Amino acid sequence: MSEVKGAYNVCIIGGGITGTALAYSLCNLGETSVAVFEKSYLSSGSTGRCGGGIRQQWSTKNNVRLAMRSVELFEHFKEDVGTDIEYYQGGYLMLSYDEEEAKQFEKNVEIQREEGLDVEILTPKQVSERYPYINTKDLVLATFCQKDGHANPHKAVIGYAQAARRMGAKIYTHTEVLGIDVQNGKVVGVDTNQGYFKCDAVVNASGPWSKQVSQLVGVDLPTESYRHQIFVTEPLENFFPMMAISFAGNFYMRQAQHGQFIMGQGDKDEKPGINYNVTFKFEKELTVKMVELFPFLRNLRIMRHWSGMYNMSPDAQPIIGQSNIVNNYFYAVGYSGHGFMVAPAVTEALAELIVFGKATHTDISYLNVDRFANAEVEKEKNVV
Repeated sequence: MSEVKGAYNVCIIGGGITGTALAYSLCNLGETSVAVFEKSYLSSGSTGRCGGGIRQQWSTKNNVRLAMRSVELFEHFKEDVGTDIEYYQGGYLMLSYDEEEAKQFEKNVEIQREEGLDVEILTPKQVSERYPYINTKDLVLATFCQKDGHANPHKAVIGYAQAARRMGAKIYTHTEVLGIDVQNGKVVGVDTNQGYFKCDAVVNASGPWSKQVSQLVGVDLPTESYRHQIFVTEPLENFFPMMAISFAGNFYMRQAQHGQFIMGQGDKDEKPGINYNVTFKFEKELTVKMVELFPFLRNLRIMRHWSGMYNMSPDAQPIIGQSNIVNNYFYAVGYSGHGFMVAPAVTEALAELIVFGKATHTDISYLNVDRFANAEVEKEKNVV
């Protein structure tokens, strides 16, 4: 065992949106004996490489509720956390180019409205009238929620980290967790490249490395990480307030505060594994498609191109909860590309679970890993 460097009630592995937001949420509940361990710099993993979208249009009731609570927290981020994260509720325009999917969208809207979400269903004609710069030739249907939006992921992470520090949490960057000490079925400490830290509880918030970190305590989590690529264009004057997204069309796009267009798509042929390389194939496929759908992009140049990881679960929903194998081992992983947008609600609930033994604001019990023992698991359909 390495030299003992300190002791905390809760040690969090991962310095992305989940790790820092959880540290903040724990401190908010009075649990300030908290340490976050990040093996690189804050927001260096999936959070810092994501598109920054925040939506509430989901295909399951529980996910709608979780996302709606997150939006409540994002709306008060500046006053509660103390940082301007460029949060803007420009809406999400969800575009369907498939008849079956369009029917599913209509069912989704029923579910969303039952939960109190204000969502519109738009015909291609209505989309064309409202957004004349979008090619609606093959569009079947669209939905729009004005209270959806986007924010700057880096600023959100730094904001949470600074607020947590002010309340007493410690954040260790460039500190890699090499082992988790389990004795008599209970977590008692973590071993890092900077020394050993005693603790009463450990939270796996390690994003792409969730499976490997969980193996340190002998608990298997059914997650796999897949590369997703994004690029950003040179800027235009701001005129595109919403996030445009299509599951059948396999894309998402928004305009950043300074005018650049950020966009990405999934790759059905992508193999699991940590891979930060980028490909010309991605650039070619996405540019051809997006110029057809959004003709104003035609003469814009690509300025930057990067990749990040989706930590996927079998049902494309996050895996949140407490292990029933190792006492005081918690996890918040497998977000399947949506960690940034639901992290405020997830971490609020997880902090309540850690401190009080029960989540009070939002139900997360349906997200425990135990659900995969049930053959009737409901898969989230709204994923790019």
